[in-house]
Amino acid sequence: MSLVVKIGGEVVGSGEAVSLAADLRALIDSGSKVAIVHGGGPQATALQKQLGIETKQVAGRRVTDLATLDVMKMTIAGKLNVDLCAILNAAGVRAVGLHGASGLVVRAVRRPPKVYAGGGPDPVDLGHVGDVTGFNTELLDLLWGGGYTPVLACLGADAEGNVYNINADMVGNQLAAAIKAERLFLITSAPGVLRDINDPSSRLARLTRAEAKQAIADQVVTGGMIAKLEEAMSVVDQGVGAIHILGKLAAGDLVRAVREPGSVGTTIVA
Repeated sequence: MSLVVKIGGEVVGSGEAVSLAADLRALIDSGSKVAIVHGGGPQATALQKQLGIETKQVAGRRVTDLATLDVMKMTIAGKLNVDLCAILNAAGVRAVGLHGASGLVVRAVRRPPKVYAGGGPDPVDLGHVGDVTGFNTELLDLLWGGGYTPVLACLGADAEGNVYNINADMVGNQLAAAIKAERLFLITSAPGVLRDINDPSSRLARLTRAEAKQAIADQVVTGGMIAKLEEAMSVVDQGVGAIHILGKLAAGDLVRAVREPGSVGTTIVA
């Protein structure tokens, strides 16, 4: 079974990463082929503040000038990638840290200016922000064939040497579609899609694509979860078997989510 696991920056920097690493080891030992993608938004914002660099956002999207891009390199491809690989290796996962410029494992182009919902009527240039154009699956296959687990920081690159900041959910989604993964896991700070964000017991265990769209239309789903759901739905039709949104994981939860879909978090199917 091929799995893509996207881990939010808030999870990488928490104790949750340790139990997650043990679960990933169990899945790999049982024969699953795993690729890990991670972000690091909260840590990047904290470092920007520390360095006196203003964090600019348009409609919830980070504007990435050259100084901000350097922060993303330092934080995501630097500290967080190293820390996550160290946690995984301690659990017995043979983790190899990568970023987009590692053999162009994440190929990207600069995103052109566009209009964003909630960002005003005019096209906005987000700076050094990229859109994924492909992956070096040959490199990934080499790693998997040798018993290693790729850990991708959410930076892309192009053949001209340009590096781009990319939303980690987008990298995870597109990678899952590219390798036709049976499962894509989006691990966040939320325990799934909730009818009431203040009530964890209101978790929606399973949603079809149509039900997810309806939940957005009915405003059952709000805030940042809307973008997560919309991006997830776009790859269900591209050969990804199921998408799981889950978080606040205890030991064994990820393994349970694989073996009993819907028992943890929210499972989205076509």
